[in-house]
Amino acid sequence: MKTPTWDPAQYLRHAGHRARPFTDLLARVPDLPGDPPRIADLGCGPGNVTAVLAARWPAARITGYDNSPEMLARTEPYAGPTAGGGRLDFAHADAAAWTPEETYDLIVSNAALHWVEGHLDAFPRWLAGLAPGGTLAFQVPDNIDAPLHALMRELAAGARWRSRLGEVPRRQDSVHPPAVYLDHLARLGCEPDVWQTTYQHVLAGEDPVLDWVKGTGLRPVLTALADDPEARDAFVAEYRALLRAAYPTTPYGTVLPFRRLFAVARKEG
Repeated sequence: MKTPTWDPAQYLRHAGHRARPFTDLLARVPDLPGDPPRIADLGCGPGNVTAVLAARWPAARITGYDNSPEMLARTEPYAGPTAGGGRLDFAHADAAAWTPEETYDLIVSNAALHWVEGHLDAFPRWLAGLAPGGTLAFQVPDNIDAPLHALMRELAAGARWRSRLGEVPRRQDSVHPPAVYLDHLARLGCEPDVWQTTYQHVLAGEDPVLDWVKGTGLRPVLTALADDPEARDAFVAEYRALLRAAYPTTPYGTVLPFRRLFAVARKEG
């Protein structure tokens, strides 16, 4: 399967809703041991939420890592010295292979690890790169069985699309149950805090759920059909009709229930 091609402008169309879980995650991160702290953001995307780290820890040295050239190109406005005397930088890296080359006080990831196959196996080396008392914190979408994804998988597996798209949508096991993360992190010597939250996003505009998923979950399909615009548009049209039925419009907008999983794991000091 091709690596998805990302569209930062599309992704940022719902930036407010997408940024809120990161703020909720950071609210549970304890004090960091370093002064100033060293922070890594894995899967930083266009950099808008990485900049939130500099607001929380103004003197920190922060590096955002991403494997998408399109996303990294959008981080430039955020790079450089920060108002609190810290620094914000960005670099290319694949979270699946990334290994800390220095000691960090916080390794954080916002809505990225569900794209990293076998991410549980990365936890030991990430934790090895944390200072004593440092924290690993992440949040991921935890709604793979929601209509948003289930309808996409069913459509892709249908007779018309199976040969081209049957294995393309995100896998159902891309995120583990909360108890798996809790157990895994605890056995690695952390003090884990794991929880779920379901956001009731009220979206505006025409076909807003389709607009939302075009920036995230639909990217693998759009990438797979990029060389065949007619087929791409046909798939999107079928998917649009299914989403309209699953997420009806109300007088105040279209409600998108969206569950996310959070984990904050403090390394023993």
